[in-house]
Amino acid sequence: MDQKKFKNPSPRIKVIQKIYNSLMNPNTSIEYPKNQYRKFIKDVVTGTLERSELIEETINKHLTKDIDLKRTDKILKIILFAAIFELMFKHNNPKKVIISEYLLASEFFLEKVQIGYLNAILDKIALVLRKDE
Repeated sequence: MDQKKFKNPSPRIKVIQKIYNSLMNPNTSIEYPKNQYRKFIKDVVTGTLERSELIEETINKHLTKDIDLKRTDKILKIILFAAIFELMFKHNNPKKVIISEYLLASEFFLEKVQIGYLNAILDKIALVLRKDE
């Protein structure tokens, strides 16, 4: 997919890029340039990084048969963690929107087969985390 087609790419693409960058370069501070989604991006990136242990526990508790985090592709793991962070802590965003936005963003980083897998995992965890929707 060509990023130039989008005048305003999904803020979730930026979230994924910033978390990836932060994990690859742990000693660099994360920059948040002016952007209409700046606060959202910063909230999700910071929240995902700060709560990664809780997110991992949640995955291990509800998805043990579905995913082995030790053997999961780093970028897929980042997308999964960010999406689960939003499902857990961003209750103003409907779960369908969160899932579809991350699936759309994942097209920049993942193969079709991985996107299908991500979709199945997010659907399954969303049923547990967002029973009310």
